[in-house]
Amino acid sequence: MLLAIAILLAVFVVSPKIGIAVIALAAVVEVGEFLFWRRFLRRYRVQTGSEAMVGQDAEVVEGGDPYGRVRIRGELWSARSAEPLRVGERVKVTAVDGLTLEVAPRN
Repeated sequence: MLLAIAILLAVFVVSPKIGIAVIALAAVVEVGEFLFWRRFLRRYRVQTGSEAMVGQDAEVVEGGDPYGRVRIRGELWSARSAEPLRVGERVKVTAVDGLTLEVAPRN
């Protein structure tokens, strides 16, 4: 957008020498903006799906041995653990098996 405005200014408003400088400056800004957004979007990719929960912390809301329920990202999930689950305990999601999360005590 900035480059298009610079071209219009160069053609209709300013002298040819200044117009070339305006176009060059606008092109540099456009390239810089492109590189900035490309780097930004690569760094912050959104992860979705149940696989993205592996490694995240969850809170036990319904204890049990070996099954219980945990809250993660505001949602309730069935959970399975090798150790008994106690209400209020923080656990880490280690795997996803269908609609059941495999969890382990947080270290």
